[in-house]
Amino acid sequence: MSQPFHTPDDLYERELAPGILAGLAWGEKIMLSRVEVAPDGEIPLHSHPHEQAGVCLSGEFELEVDGEKRRIRAGDMYVIPGDTLHAARGVGVPALTVDIFSPLREDYLPES
Repeated sequence: MSQPFHTPDDLYERELAPGILAGLAWGEKIMLSRVEVAPDGEIPLHSHPHEQAGVCLSGEFELEVDGEKRRIRAGDMYVIPGDTLHAARGVGVPALTVDIFSPLREDYLPES
């Protein structure tokens, strides 16, 4: 995706898990993900080699990183090192968060 500007309507959308919808934009070495977490959405425990950082824009959700669980609320930020087990789940209210991945997640890109 080579264009420099995006709106929520023109992002490439991908369902990451039931109740978890990501709108994606990326460059050569970084990926930005606008993530909608449904009240009952859940991303199971997993890991990947990419560093992941994020900020919750609205609502709240539970984030587990390396066995520690925290309630993430609007304004809270998080940084997850590569190859670290983590999971996320809705807590009864919708949430909107932005995640950044480096390097970009090739597995999230559209199939060619």
